[in-house]
Amino acid sequence: MVVNSYPQALTIAGSDSDGSAGMQADLHTFFARKVYGASVITACVAGNSYGIHASVPMPTDFIDQEFADLAADYHIRAAKTGMLADSELINDVVKNYQKADFGPLVVDPVIMTKHGNQLLEESAFNTLRTALLPLATVLTPNFYESEKIAEMDITSAADMVKAAHKMQQMGAKNIIAKGSHAETDQTEVRDFVLLESGEEFWLSEPYHQTDRVNGTGDSLSACITAELAKGTPMKRAIEIAKQFVNTAIGSPIEVGHKFGPVNHWAAQDRDY
Repeated sequence: MVVNSYPQALTIAGSDSDGSAGMQADLHTFFARKVYGASVITACVAGNSYGIHASVPMPTDFIDQEFADLAADYHIRAAKTGMLADSELINDVVKNYQKADFGPLVVDPVIMTKHGNQLLEESAFNTLRTALLPLATVLTPNFYESEKIAEMDITSAADMVKAAHKMQQMGAKNIIAKGSHAETDQTEVRDFVLLESGEEFWLSEPYHQTDRVNGTGDSLSACITAELAKGTPMKRAIEIAKQFVNTAIGSPIEVGHKFGPVNHWAAQDRDY
């Protein structure tokens, strides 16, 4: 037996008690893509399908120990971040990631909801943009996060391309800028991808009218992370992640009363 030969990936995120998003969605995705998942818990969130009702951040010395223990034993081949609550936490994660050898980093910025509501205070956003974003091997902003990070309105495909280039100039190597979900007669979701090589292209999948979409962004970034941990080339990893999430949204499961999770089981056996 070769020690640590099985592909391993890391999620650096909060724990969502209802299992629909955050660290749980990441671990569901790692499992579905046949990658062993480890975690650095940054916060614990109490919530259900109706909403989030309480949260408690982890002390930074505990987070430091999580990083140290994983680095001392496991061979993490790719890592991703989820929601990081404040500047102190962002800086602590940056410090620890730079000390460890955890492979490429996928940054799900978790600044704005898919409906345009801001999740981070402005000071924490500025820290994320200046300290974490330059470490990103892959950056996966949603439509409103692209507008926020690039400091521009996006009203056309050309604007999306411009925003992606601006974000790449800030230090992120590869960008997948997710399209808007705001159109009432929407039939597809188009995402723009800009690779470190300079290659750029659009990805399109059918739009599904459903409220079973919790964990969509987490699962996309986690799927990219899992594929990179297996050694999948960057472009292919992004393509697989887009298809994986679309399958998970398109085959909903009835969990909870209101806003439910995507269905990772529907996607796990597909040969993308």
